[in-house]
Amino acid sequence: MSRFWKLACVCCGIWVGAAPIQAQSAAVHLARGDSAYAARNTTDALAHFLRAVEADSNSYEAQWKVSRVAVDRAEVEENRRAMDSLLTVGERHAEAAVRLKPGDADGHFSLARALGRRALSVGTRARISYSKIIRAEALAALEADTTHAGALHVLGMWNAEIMRVNGLARAIARRFLGAQVFAVANWAEAQRLLEAAVRLDPARIVHRLDLATIYADRGDKARARELFTWIAAAPIVEPNDDLYQRQAAAYLKKL
Repeated sequence: MSRFWKLACVCCGIWVGAAPIQAQSAAVHLARGDSAYAARNTTDALAHFLRAVEADSNSYEAQWKVSRVAVDRAEVEENRRAMDSLLTVGERHAEAAVRLKPGDADGHFSLARALGRRALSVGTRARISYSKIIRAEALAALEADTTHAGALHVLGMWNAEIMRVNGLARAIARRFLGAQVFAVANWAEAQRLLEAAVRLDPARIVHRLDLATIYADRGDKARARELFTWIAAAPIVEPNDDLYQRQAAAYLKKL
């Protein structure tokens, strides 16, 4: 065998052998990230999921899980620049997940959630510009999985947040900004979708928190109070559950 072919075989062997090592590294970091996330350690979880992406940028699971943790951290971040950076990470990795598996729900949900969180931090006009894509991504997630509680939640809150924009602003959006999609938003749909999310994932505090705020906005104080009270006694499981409990306590005082 010539020297050239020997070298070619060695190089080929290195390339072929590297693939399982790389995949194993991504799998290890995914497992460690999952463990850290379950322990509500979002710092370590984000670091491991990012390492998993470094090891395998085609890992759909790693991409959407980076987005999930980045948005979780952005939700509790008080520094505006740091929050914006985290949301940018969340959006970028959710977009990567959607490119990898456009027919799967978690990528679309992650992108809708990241953009929805971004929309809450901007003015009305900018929020309107986000509305179409948030709704489109939530609908894409539900097309892939009609029982995706997170996507039901996002779409329900899309309806609620549109209804919380005053009527004049909604009319202006439809007339001058081309946001005719605002016309389909309504409180009944917001409530229906959040109730469905709670039925599908009853232990998740954030579903009940946002459903309670919708009940309160619709004047159903009894059901809102019942949910806020339930949240106060619920076990803390998700990274931001303690925040949701504080928010529920604050809402309860206002009822």
